[in-house]
Amino acid sequence: MTYAGNRRIIDVDSHLFELDDFLHAVATDEEAAFIRPMEAQTELPVSLEAINRGREHLDRRNADPELMTKFEAGMFDISRSPWSRLGAFDPAERSHALDVLGFERQIVLGTFSFHQIAHEENAKALEIGARVHNRAMGRFCSHDERLLAGGYVPLSLGPDVAGGLLDEAFADGCYTVMVDTNEADPTARSFTHPDFDPVWARFAQRDVPLLVHVAVNGHYEPVSPSFKNNGRGSTAVGGDAPDSNLGLVAMHNSAELFLSAMILDEVFERHDGLRCLSLEHGASWVPGWLHNLDFVERSTWAVAPRSRRASDVARERVRFAPFAGEPVGWLIEQLGPDMLCFASDYPHPEGSRDPIRKFEATMDGVDPAALEAFYAGNVERFLGTAPTPV
Repeated sequence: MTYAGNRRIIDVDSHLFELDDFLHAVATDEEAAFIRPMEAQTELPVSLEAINRGREHLDRRNADPELMTKFEAGMFDISRSPWSRLGAFDPAERSHALDVLGFERQIVLGTFSFHQIAHEENAKALEIGARVHNRAMGRFCSHDERLLAGGYVPLSLGPDVAGGLLDEAFADGCYTVMVDTNEADPTARSFTHPDFDPVWARFAQRDVPLLVHVAVNGHYEPVSPSFKNNGRGSTAVGGDAPDSNLGLVAMHNSAELFLSAMILDEVFERHDGLRCLSLEHGASWVPGWLHNLDFVERSTWAVAPRSRRASDVARERVRFAPFAGEPVGWLIEQLGPDMLCFASDYPHPEGSRDPIRKFEATMDGVDPAALEAFYAGNVERFLGTAPTPV
C-alpha cells in the first residue's frame, strides 16, 4: 500500500535537497566561474556534514534492503535531516520515492541551488546561474515523465533575456519555471508592462502554468525590521519559511500584489490560456482577496472599466496550494471546489509528518468529488499538454 492509498494524487510542490555540486556538475568551466559555492549563500544554512551523511545513507540503503524498508516507512520523518530522506538528491531514488508515495506526478523545485544563484547582484552572473540551475533541474527529472522540473527565470533581467532563458529552460527539460513576484528596482518596468507580453505568451503557447513560490519574490520584505525590536525577540520558524511569526502572517503579500496586478492590468486576458500556480503562500487569504478584487473593481469602474469581473479571472486562471493544517473544508465552502490543489512540500519539514492526515482532518463532510478535485482533478486540468522532454 502506498502513502496515497486509493487516492489519485498529483503533487504540485516538492523539492530537492541538493548536493553541493548540483550546479557545478552541469556547468561549463566558463559558467562555473560565475557560480559561488552552495555554502556561500546565506539565505539557507548548508551543512556539508549533513550532505556527506546523506550520501552515506544513500549508499547504505542501496546495499541493504531492510534499511531501505525502514527509510520508506519514515518518508515523512521530519526529525531526520532532509538530505537523508528518500529521493532528496538522487534522481533514481526520487522515482522510487514517488512509487512509495503513490503520487501520479510531482512538480520538483530546487532549494539551495535557487538561493545559490538568485541573489546575485551582477546581471551576467544571475543570467548564467539561472541557465545552469534550469539545466540541472531538467536533467534531474529527465528520466521519469512523472517528475515535472521547475526552473527559475529572473524577470528583473528584462523581457528579452527572460524570454531567452525561458526558451532554454523548456529546451533543457524544465516543465515550467518560477518567476519573481516583485521588481525590486522601483524605476524598472512592471512585470505586467506590455513589454513583458512575449514572456507571458511563451507560457500560454507552451500550455503550462507559471509558478509563484514563497521566497521567489525579488527581495520583497513584507515585514519591517523594526518589528523585531519588540522587547521580546522574534519567533524563528526554520526551513525556507519566513524567519518570524509575523513573516508567516505576511508571507502571501507579494504573491497577492503580483496576482492582483496581473489581473487588474489584464495580462491574463491578453493571453488566452495563461495561468498560474501559487505555492507555499497558503490559501486562507484567498476568499478575502477575491472579495477585495471585486471591491476595487467597483470602486474604480469609472476610470478603469473592465470586460470581465476580476474575481472571475482569478477563479479561472489561478490555483492555490494550501498548507497542511489550513482549513481546507472551509476554504472549499468559500471558494468552491475548483481553486485548491494538493502539495506535499516533500522533503521540506513544512510539509509536516503526515500531510494527507492534516488536510483531511479539516475536510469532514467534503463531497467526494471535491476531494478528488483537490488531490488531482483541479491541477490535472491545469497542467496542460506540454510535451515530455526527451
